[in-house]
Amino acid sequence: MNWYLAKLVFRIICGEGRHIPQFDEQLRLIEAVNEVEAFEKGTKIGMQEQDQFYNQDRKMVQWKFINISELYRLSGLLDGAELYSRVQETENADLYIELTNKKAAHIMMNSTHKFLEIL
Repeated sequence: MNWYLAKLVFRIICGEGRHIPQFDEQLRLIEAVNEVEAFEKGTKIGMQEQDQFYNQDRKMVQWKFINISELYRLSGLLDGAELYSRVQETENADLYIELTNKKAAHIMMNSTHKFLEIL
């Protein structure tokens, strides 16, 4: 068996869809014999995880599976190995850095909190 990294893409539609199009890209680990089986398993996961529900404004929210946009065979798991990379272009570099640092602080704060709960 082999391990694959698959990017599943979902479209998020709220209400009538009169908003900026939103897509959720999810990286999933999939164990399969070959790429064909990995693609089929990834597609099955995407189809099963489609959802629809009402939000707090009583508008229908739909998560529609679009497809698998990327599929990579992982030759081995190594500490620090790069699994995915994407170049992000932004108009405001300072804001991007600030948001990145806030996300990191949130992760550290939650990790510390979970550690304290265990004690």
